[in-house]
Amino acid sequence: MALQSAAEPVVLDTGAGRFAGLREQGVLRVRGIRYAVAGRFERPRAASPEPGTTPAIDPAPACPQPDSRGDRMLGEPYRGIRFDEDCLRLSVTAPDDLAPDERVPVLVWIHGGSYVAGGGDLPIFDPAALVREQRVLVVAVTYRLGMLGFLGDAERVPPNLGLLDLIEALRWVHRHIADFGGDPAAVTLMGQSAGADAAAHLLIAGGAEGLAARAILQSAPFGIRRNRSRMTARMLDAVGAIDPAATEDLLFAAHDRAYAAAARFGLRSGMPFGPQYGAEPLPAEDRVDAAWRRVADRVDVLVGWTSEETRFFGSLSPGLTRLFGLPVVGGPLGRLIVRLTTDAVYRRGGRGFAALLRSAGGRVTEYELDWRPEGGAAGAGHVVDLPLLFPGPGWARARLIGDVDPADLEGIGAGLRTVWGAFARGEALPPLPPGPVHLTMR
Repeated sequence: MALQSAAEPVVLDTGAGRFAGLREQGVLRVRGIRYAVAGRFERPRAASPEPGTTPAIDPAPACPQPDSRGDRMLGEPYRGIRFDEDCLRLSVTAPDDLAPDERVPVLVWIHGGSYVAGGGDLPIFDPAALVREQRVLVVAVTYRLGMLGFLGDAERVPPNLGLLDLIEALRWVHRHIADFGGDPAAVTLMGQSAGADAAAHLLIAGGAEGLAARAILQSAPFGIRRNRSRMTARMLDAVGAIDPAATEDLLFAAHDRAYAAAARFGLRSGMPFGPQYGAEPLPAEDRVDAAWRRVADRVDVLVGWTSEETRFFGSLSPGLTRLFGLPVVGGPLGRLIVRLTTDAVYRRGGRGFAALLRSAGGRVTEYELDWRPEGGAAGAGHVVDLPLLFPGPGWARARLIGDVDPADLEGIGAGLRTVWGAFARGEALPPLPPGPVHLTMR
């Protein structure tokens, strides 16, 4: 398909408002739509349509967040992104040639980042290739993170505000996505890392019932999701009372105190923030498996991991990098550590989650992705699926992809995007063609 060389302005009239977006690269983009509003530490409320025509060209702002250690692995992931607490926004990317009565499957993208980093519209998450090739619509959601979204004492600050944000986004999709060419009856949650963890919990969250037909859970850290109440209590004690009018610097200082308090809790301390059981909209921890069993036969699930998940995190540690580089013993020792920790945090928990759903009649496919970019700093590690699903120039200078030219990512990842598109359509999943990307499914 020949793609237009320049962006073309377009105006859409929808039930959510009138938006001025763009046609470019074979897709229609409407960006930065406000789906909800909320004051600091307040529950979100659905946004009302704004009068007149709303500019919808610029990326959605990301939630304010401290610097992330992983940024150097991802190149310049925040290039062109601003940070603002008014971040309850979503962006729609659709095929640019939809017929007036055509409705295509919807993928709701929930970004990862340990519940403290990231944003829905980062340049490394450009869904244009996925939308063009698979004829799907992608909704990228930005939500509150860290101190603003995932640590509450249930008295001064409600827990799970970020999860409540995501529920409001799904409600917006249910009400309005048909106006953009999406099918509200064919919504697939698509999350990676903490985003996959959030998607799994949205399946059982109060207020989200019936809003998704499928879920793709990429590298969800199921192995560190349980028995977190003591860690959360220590974090809350360390943070203390936060003035709702506190400066950003004070919030980030509280964030650092929370991380320090969590450090003694082993692997769980790698993702100390996150949904809290027993608080709206989630059941108590001892009832969560029963809740997943109740919904198992209502959703199709694709759940998986990369073959060397934790090599990504090891590559961020100077000490582990030196250890893995030792002559003779470094290589075997590094492989052993990566295998054991990948099993503990991702593989074993993912298989257990799949077995839980299957035991209640769920339709589940498991996968393991093995792609080691030539010269990549993290092998087949965490996040290596994302350049394949969201190829584009945003990955330039990313250590993750090593010597791979970002211009080649679209071709390298075409097979993986075909699998994701087939799943969103409810079709049988095709095998990947021969090549450097290996996907084992069962």
